[in-house]
Amino acid sequence: MRYSSRSFALLLGFFCVVFFHLANAESGLENGNQPLDPVKEFRYKEVLLKSQAAIGNVLSNHSLTDHNGHALSMDDLRGKPLVLSLIYTSCYQICPMTTRHLAKVVDKARAALGEDSFNVAVLGFDAYNDSPQAMIHFARKQGIDNRGWRLLSASPDTINALSKELGFKFFSSPNGFDHITQATVIDAEGRVYRQVYGEVFDTPLLVEPLKELVLGQPRPNQTLLSELINKVRFFCTTYDPARDAYHFDYSLFIGMSIGASIILTGIILLVREFRHGRRSART
Repeated sequence: MRYSSRSFALLLGFFCVVFFHLANAESGLENGNQPLDPVKEFRYKEVLLKSQAAIGNVLSNHSLTDHNGHALSMDDLRGKPLVLSLIYTSCYQICPMTTRHLAKVVDKARAALGEDSFNVAVLGFDAYNDSPQAMIHFARKQGIDNRGWRLLSASPDTINALSKELGFKFFSSPNGFDHITQATVIDAEGRVYRQVYGEVFDTPLLVEPLKELVLGQPRPNQTLLSELINKVRFFCTTYDPARDAYHFDYSLFIGMSIGASIILTGIILLVREFRHGRRSART
């Protein structure tokens, strides 16, 4: 039997549609794609609204445990902007993928803003299983154990309370948990500043809010010179889509310098003309 090119195209299109639906059905709520199940679709829209509503919340001083078993609190993480990602360590696909991508974007943010300009923490929300040892094992598998990230665990009550303040929702499922894939940017005072969604997201979605917090806002006891330098860095640090990286755009700085020189030269010429006019009037 011979097939026409049109029949072949229709058959190929059919297989593509089937593959697309199967992929979406498997990904579900975790990866942020629109689920096929109407119940999951409604649930996703609901948790997304709650996540956005959390922006502006000031986080309470919750008690946490680091990967060494030492106690710390949310207040200990204040003083610098914080990127906080909630995962569960038994997740075999989405959480590892999200964490590895987050690490790549964090490296780009640190290269642009400074190594110590902000903190990063990963919190295991499966309180009964995400022990400090489990967090260490997860961090090693994802290659984040030597990056200076905080690896955090907490009690069930703390997880529930902190999740509400962060706008982070999770649900038990046969495969572990369904949850919105979310990294939260928190300012130096512990206030939720921005939410970043998806296991793979565009670099500026995380770096831009960090840039605003690190360079765009004055800090306590900051000198006028330091604030001026940060303002220049803020306007001249730009994103290059071709390299998927941030760099200091000297052309903007040069342009501002030329503009300032032109204005200053104009002022000097006006002053000279004014003085020359006064001298001529006297003679």
